[in-house]
Parts: sequence; structure tokens; C-alpha cells
Amino acid sequence: MTEHDAREREEERPTQGQDAHEAHKETSEEHPEREAPPEDGAQVGTGIETPGVPETAIPELVIISGMSGAGRSTAAKCLEDLGWFVVDNLPPALIPTMVELGARSQGNVARIAVVVDVRGRRFFDNLRESLADLESKHVTRRIVFLESSDEALVRRFESVRRPHPLQGDGRIVDGIDAERELLRELRGDADLVIDTSSLNVHELRAKMDAQFAGDEEPELRATVMSFGFKYGLPVDADLVVDMRFLPNPHWVPELRPFTGLNEEVSAYVFNQPGAKEFLDRYAELLQLIAAGYRREGKRYVTVAVGCTGGKHRSVATSEKLAARLASQGVETVVVHRDMGRE
Repeated sequence: MTEHDAREREEERPTQGQDAHEAHKETSEEHPEREAPPEDGAQVGTGIETPGVPETAIPELVIISGMSGAGRSTAAKCLEDLGWFVVDNLPPALIPTMVELGARSQGNVARIAVVVDVRGRRFFDNLRESLADLESKHVTRRIVFLESSDEALVRRFESVRRPHPLQGDGRIVDGIDAERELLRELRGDADLVIDTSSLNVHELRAKMDAQFAGDEEPELRATVMSFGFKYGLPVDADLVVDMRFLPNPHWVPELRPFTGLNEEVSAYVFNQPGAKEFLDRYAELLQLIAAGYRREGKRYVTVAVGCTGGKHRSVATSEKLAARLASQGVETVVVHRDMGRE
């Protein structure tokens, strides 16, 4: 063999590194499911596989359960008012799926509350398994258990004339006993037990606020609605203001075609004797009322401001009053119910 032939044969022979590279490439093509281990510094998930979503996006979870008639619905509505995403009577087996969907929302669903009760008793046995699954995925969860005495529960069921979900052909107390036995282990696992035997709705709301609202004062939302008395009172009004004690711009020819949204009409209304004084004092009164509503757990209030046709005085006053409420930190919406009906 000449020196030239030996050099050509040596060039045609693959190196050891080339052999390894080709073998790895061939193996990867034949078995695509085999993936290389993550590099140093790669993020390892908690078990909820949500591509592109960081671990911090996994929502906080509260499970509301307890005795039928003890106030589960009130507790759920309280959390809903605090901004939680609330699901009523979700089968326990679907709770991990719900949490995973919340994680995929990229922070839009940061807090989920699930009401679990004996209405779903076919699925109730899956609850412990679901809780263990959530724990393995490091999901922050709390269990709120609503308790009440037998006497209070019987009184509540009799007042609404409805049977207990588990009483069957027996008495209400039979259903209560069966439910207590079914919920015994869950009550033992609860992070928060609230006895509602002597609590009214507002007191229960206050307890939920104390646990879940943090240091923030419960938010009050107001709707200021103008209306015309000739079209009837709004059925959802909490407070009614009558502005018919002021002169009606309807009888001023140059103002008649306009509404209370017009600056000239508004100036005419509030240049009348007593108009500005009324607005100032009523706004101060609403401050006292709003503070009381917050203490009582009431989160929504509708202030109906009326005049004859709901076009001039009530509209102008509603706009001014809504601005005052907004300046006091009350989330306010203005609705002009009857403007344009004439």
C-alpha cells in the first residue's frame, strides 16, 4: 500500500467523536420520546404541567364545606365579593383540574373557592384523594368548615320548609346525624371551623372578611341611578332622592331640549337656592351610611335620584353625587334609566 492510499483510507475512517454523534442522532430519530436531561438551572414544575406559566401562577385554593344550613352559601358569596372565583358543588375529583385551569389563566384566576357538600355524595369519597393530589403538587389550600348546633339547623330547615338532603323518609335530625358522620373526618382536617349557631348573615360575613380580606376594608360599590317619577320607582333602589323641590329646567325654553349632562342645564340646577347645600349634606350623609354598610357586610348600594321625567334635575344631580362618592373611595357606576324616554 502506497503512502497516498494509506492517507486516503485514514481520511475516510470516522473519528470516535463522530461515531458517538452519529449514534446519538440515530437513536434520537428512532426514539423521539427519549429526551436529554434538563440543563443546570432549568425550572422544575410542581406537578401541574402548564407550559409557559411560572409556579407562582398556581392559584390559591379554599374549600368550603360543612353542615347543610350552616351558611355555606353565605360564605361562598362573601369570597365572591372579595374577588375569588367561586364554584358551587364541584365534584371533588375535578378540583385538581380546576386548579390547573386556573394556573393556565396566567394570573387572571389567582384565587379559587370550591363549595363541596353532601349533595355530591357520590363523589364525596374522592375528596381525600383530591386533597392528597393537591398536596403533592404544593398547592396552597385551606378548608373552611361551617358548623352549627342541631337545634339551630332544625330551626333553619323548618323555617324554609325544606327537607334535609340526607333525611330520606326519616326526620330532619336523622339527616343531620348522617351528615355529621359523613363529614367527621373533613371537619378534623379543617383549617378554619366557624360555628354559626348564634350568628346572623352579617356576623358570618364579618368573620369571613376577617379571615380573607386581609387589612383591606371591604369594598363598597354604588350605583347612582337617575329616574323619572312618572315612570315609577326603581325596584332595586336602596335609597331614593327626590329632586322635585328644585325648579324644573323643562320650563326654560332654551334648556328644554337638553339633558342634565349639558353644562348649562347642570349650572341652572345647582344655581338654585338650596341645591349645592343639599348636595353637600347628602354626600356627608352617604359617608355615614357607607361606613355602616361596610360594617354590616353590605357591598352594593343603589341610590336612585328622581325628578319628574328623569331628564334634567335627576341626571345633573346623579352625575355630581357619583363624583362625590368616587372621591370618597367608593366604586361608582352612573345609570340614567329614563333619559331619552320622553
